Amino acid sequence: MSTALRQTPLHARHEALGASFTDFGGWSMPVRYTSDLAEHRAVREAAGIFDISHMAEFFVTGSGAAAFLDHVLAGRLSALPLGKAKYSLVLADDGGIIDDVIVYRLADERFLVIANAGNRDAVAAAFAQRAAKITDVTVDDRTDELALIAVQGPRAEQIVLSTAGLEADDLPGLGYYAWRDGSFDGTPVFVGRTGYTGEDGFELLIDNAQADALWDALLSAGEPLGLVPAGLAARDTLRLEAGMPLYGHELSRDIAPAQAGLGRVAVMAKDDFVGKEGLLARDLTDAPVLVGLTAEGRRAGRAGYAVRGPDGTPVGEITSGALSPTLGHPIAMAFVKPELAASGTVLTIDVRGTAVPATVTDLPFYRRTK
Repeated sequence: MSTALRQTPLHARHEALGASFTDFGGWSMPVRYTSDLAEHRAVREAAGIFDISHMAEFFVTGSGAAAFLDHVLAGRLSALPLGKAKYSLVLADDGGIIDDVIVYRLADERFLVIANAGNRDAVAAAFAQRAAKITDVTVDDRTDELALIAVQGPRAEQIVLSTAGLEADDLPGLGYYAWRDGSFDGTPVFVGRTGYTGEDGFELLIDNAQADALWDALLSAGEPLGLVPAGLAARDTLRLEAGMPLYGHELSRDIAPAQAGLGRVAVMAKDDFVGKEGLLARDLTDAPVLVGLTAEGRRAGRAGYAVRGPDGTPVGEITSGALSPTLGHPIAMAFVKPELAASGTVLTIDVRGTAVPATVTDLPFYRRTK
């Protein structure tokens, strides 16, 4: 018996806008409204608005909160300054990746952890199991109570500043991976300067009851500036151009952080954290590593396509790939043998039986002009 897909508080808004939907992490999410290309280009040239309310929110509080996060995550979150955010990883005992998360320090003894929708239960279970070892810490999963809206693009700041009813102190002074408290028509709103597109942007967290009104106000302020609703398809090509990993593609329980270029996220100098012993025990000498690949023409490698070496033998596999809307040529991320991972190495992608030459390229493929 199939389980019904969950819907975000903004589902009716997406239906009214004519969105097409897809199953993503057990949620019915808008994949596109008009066209993937138009939505992608809007984010690069003006701005896009995304419903990301499927993401999971865990509030971690108590005098033991910092010590708890140091234990359960690969990074040193106790050193995170107030008002800042940090990317981190939840690891399994063997060092494999359970999820990648963003952590915000809200107060000395209060943190917000945002996890991926499909990994909510796995992260909740890991937190519950590991909380038993730390005194005075409470983990509160508030995913079902909160909506999360992202505005991304070069005009994101202008749009957020001009949104009627939305107030926050000195947003132009807010740095990347930082946050600020604000309000919308009297309701508290959390504003983070973070995103998953490679562009400037904001993520706004608000109670479900006010989600529709905030979405409408942002759209109203942004439409004259080129803001469009954008779905998961555009979000995927945007994050791929920016070289950002997607769980289930570049990250999984079978992958160690160093293989995915995230070795620095795991602070091995910490006395102990879940996964440290597993990482120390792993021999990654011959383990495949994540690289970027660029090709010419129009035929793009897709997830699961084989990557072959100069002699035609299989040397890896594509994890994500697309014809880049911004760059105009195929791009992909792939795990390949470490001896073939140097930038400039020429490999081939097996695109439905055709060997398409592809060159190993440093990530990201795209960097915004600041």
